[in-house]
Amino acid sequence: MSVAQRKFFAEVAALADKTVSVVTTTGKTFTGTLIGINPDTLSLCIAEAKDETGQTYHRVFLNGNVVAQLSSTEKPFDLKALAARLEKVFPTMVKLYEDKGFIWVMDKIKLTEKGVVEGSGPAAERVQRVYDQFISETKAK
Repeated sequence: MSVAQRKFFAEVAALADKTVSVVTTTGKTFTGTLIGINPDTLSLCIAEAKDETGQTYHRVFLNGNVVAQLSSTEKPFDLKALAARLEKVFPTMVKLYEDKGFIWVMDKIKLTEKGVVEGSGPAAERVQRVYDQFISETKAK
């Protein structure tokens, strides 16, 4: 797989759990939360989807070959910037797994866009403080 293909799939994967709008080849539009993606076919699962008439569906499954356009107005979480910030506090101890959506700190603290999800103790508390500060600065912009 080429670098461009990996980046493309990483961008699509970053839309998981975000509000998206999907236009189909038949002209229908669905807006809802993207909860599933098949990377081989680009088939999608949209939760609590609304169509252009206002009709709401609990789940909409769209085959990749009918998806004409997928868009998001929500800016994706900047894991790379957070990893760079953590690197200043924990030099050489930060590993970014952008394609998987998490950061490892000291090989024992797992951090996602929701905060510390694995690890405990003073180091994990420090990572959480760096995360909290990053979030408050990001929201202030």
